[in-house]
Amino acid sequence: MDLWQLQIFVTVVEEKSFSKASHIINLSQPTVSTHIKELEQHFQCRLLDRLGKRTEPTQAGWILFEYAKKMLALKDRTESAMLDFIGCTKGSLVIGGSTIPAGYILPGLMGPFARAYPDVSISLSAGDTRQIIEDVKYGRVELGVVGAQTTDAAIAQKVLLADEMKLIVPDGHKWTHLSAIDWHDLINEPFIAREPGSGTWQSICSSMAEAGYDPAQLHPCITMGSSVSVIQGILNHLGVSILSTTAVADDLAKGRLSALAVKGLDLNRFFYLTWAKKRTQSPICKKFIAFALKHLSQT
Repeated sequence: MDLWQLQIFVTVVEEKSFSKASHIINLSQPTVSTHIKELEQHFQCRLLDRLGKRTEPTQAGWILFEYAKKMLALKDRTESAMLDFIGCTKGSLVIGGSTIPAGYILPGLMGPFARAYPDVSISLSAGDTRQIIEDVKYGRVELGVVGAQTTDAAIAQKVLLADEMKLIVPDGHKWTHLSAIDWHDLINEPFIAREPGSGTWQSICSSMAEAGYDPAQLHPCITMGSSVSVIQGILNHLGVSILSTTAVADDLAKGRLSALAVKGLDLNRFFYLTWAKKRTQSPICKKFIAFALKHLSQT
């Protein structure tokens, strides 16, 4: 077993295909198959099942996949550290972002960072806050940016950016021309909720609880899995919702949506840089954190 074989194996699992993996890593399909067979001989068990046109890991394959990802990430960090020692910033960084950071914050940081460090390759993985924190914890991504704090003792967080959330309503709604409404008005209005793993939803519930309100009193007409879906739901008059004003800035400017305060509710929150306490950060990760904090402080 060597790291190259593990890279081939991981690529096959991620692509769910021997042929797609062979194209990505520029090897013939028979050569890819040979490397997988050698791994199976080494571990004395089957690692992959071919299910028609799709390839899936066996139970043993999933175990190897998780450890292989960690080993390959450690290899990348090792190479990055050695290059950094000789004054060369080169390598890769995988960042995870919850919905708002992945869609509206991180792309604006990754561009300038890439121009400052042209030999660094950055990948962005999107998910809800709960998923990104789990990915950071288990080493699937080195750094995350999420919209809620966690109590997990294995995770460290640092405030990156403040965020303002408001009640968002569509053009023509009865509240369009108001600047604020009462909580008791909100609980009688169809409300579009987010999934439990959403940092936005966690912040909404926390703000309501701190104000002495019960989130269960809301009248959720539907639950959606992303801010984009919620925005489309509001635009199509399915209901109202509380969202980051960052996510709806364009629609607010064009008058398609309006933003209101909810009296008694503090809807301000923060986005957090998130990393695993016991995992050594790569030099590139440290540079990105410093770059992000400085860049956003200047905007």
